Amino acid sequence: MIYVTRKAHFSAAHRLYNPTFSDERNEAIFDKCNNPRGHGHNYTLEVTVSGNPDPLTGYVIDLKRLSALIDEHIIDKVDHKHLNYDVAELRGIIPTAEHIAVVFWQILEPFITEGKLYSLKVFESDNNFVEYKGEPVEPITRYHLSKTDDIIEHRDTQFA
Repeated sequence: MIYVTRKAHFSAAHRLYNPTFSDERNEAIFDKCNNPRGHGHNYTLEVTVSGNPDPLTGYVIDLKRLSALIDEHIIDKVDHKHLNYDVAELRGIIPTAEHIAVVFWQILEPFITEGKLYSLKVFESDNNFVEYKGEPVEPITRYHLSKTDDIIEHRDTQFA
């Protein structure tokens, strides 16, 4: 089995905040990441595809194609955006690196037709990253937002 990885980068803002918690509890749990206006990261995304090389090309997946898929389906949607509000797939979800990884997997996996999506890493910083390999996870709670972006209700959404 061969593992091929492509890196991509994006900058985005987010706020870690649970609307069912008090302001004090949000501050205690999320600390600086609970800034009401959000805060930003320069993220790195690593997408790894596994498989056997095609005997005619030697590729598990054409890296130009993988790069184009990542750009079209992920980077173009999230770069220089506020993840809580500007990205439909993340809207209403507490955008932790864990949740971002699961959602990105859900977005990208159907488009990987050469090889198999093996892992997805989301780096928030040089020191902090999350790796997801497509295993089932508990449902991610999605909070519904009103037109003014205030959270008005929530429901559970199953991913994976």
